[in-house]
Amino acid sequence: MLEQLDKQYVIQTYARNYVNFKKGINATLFDENEKDYIDFTSGIGVVSVGHGNKRVADVICQQANNIMHISNLYGIEPQAKLGEKIAKLTGMDVATFFSNSGAEANEGAIKLARKYGETKFENKRYKVITLENSFHGRTITTVKATGQSSMHSPNFAPYPEGFSYNNSIDDIYNSIDNETVAVMIELVQGEGGVQPFDKKQIQELAKFLKENDILMIIDEVQSGAFRTGEFLATQVYEIEPDIITMAKGLGGGVAIGAVITKHKDLFTYGDHGSTFGGNYLCTAAALEVLDILDEYKNNGALDETIIFFSNELKKVYEANKDIFTDSVGLGLMRGLRVKDADTLSNIIKESFNEGLLVLKAGRNTLRMLPPLTISKDEITQGFKRLQNALNKIKN
Repeated sequence: MLEQLDKQYVIQTYARNYVNFKKGINATLFDENEKDYIDFTSGIGVVSVGHGNKRVADVICQQANNIMHISNLYGIEPQAKLGEKIAKLTGMDVATFFSNSGAEANEGAIKLARKYGETKFENKRYKVITLENSFHGRTITTVKATGQSSMHSPNFAPYPEGFSYNNSIDDIYNSIDNETVAVMIELVQGEGGVQPFDKKQIQELAKFLKENDILMIIDEVQSGAFRTGEFLATQVYEIEPDIITMAKGLGGGVAIGAVITKHKDLFTYGDHGSTFGGNYLCTAAALEVLDILDEYKNNGALDETIIFFSNELKKVYEANKDIFTDSVGLGLMRGLRVKDADTLSNIIKESFNEGLLVLKAGRNTLRMLPPLTISKDEITQGFKRLQNALNKIKN
């Protein structure tokens, strides 16, 4: 029934698996037949505080019973408080523009950089350098900012000009010219294969860009909201970018995006906007999500979970080096490199049959983005099911 309805009435942009989930408790999902699945995906890094989180649900219900939306023509108290919370968690003097998604956040960051390049220099600067294997969204502009040629389909051309791509951090320096306004990177490439960059390289790049008045934009759509063990991956790397983007785990399942910037007064009235962005519902939910995760970090539970997950991941990796070639990632943003694409597809399929949800990243990476609140029992059970799937493939 679900498959029939979906194929008849929903535009088919995803090759879906038609399991019908009905309920979730933390990192465990249940389908219509009450079969349980351990969720190592969290909705592609979104459900940061787990499924069915009562604290978030209560806040959403309370807010929905009062006001969900009034538009940004009026002050919105939870939006202002969320901006304050984000600033405190970053430890930086920043302000935030709220949108509805990661792509919109990155679009806003690019607009902010373009205005900086137009207003701060005698010669117009507008070019943005990104990296190959990056992913920054699916709007026309953020698709063009994405450094994967497979994303640049002629079906959607022509694309906006002003974007170029480098193979490595070191290559960026040679690509900068007098029209370059910003460098936009993920510190851990998510869709590109869960690939973290070298800390010293990133710090040297940040220093160089600052000295040359070139903006550093860090896309933390996937790595933000404590995913890598700190509120932001930028804190792990000990840098202070000009612009940071967030989405995914920030709302715990409610759609929200954020453009966080030191250039607090660069946008002015009419420069940018969003009808739904930062409304009562999403910002109230995000405030509660950040309160939960901040507590989880401060009481040591997050670090303990990361260590436990890492140890269980290592056991599976060490026991299956005939299938896996490397273990990558930070915090609870992890991946296992698989020897070939066919094997990866089989692992995802057999894991699902065993009751484990996992993801693909890049061409050959098995990606894991569990809820940050995942329990030790769920971690243990998840890796047990992964090993069962691997045994089936080997046999």
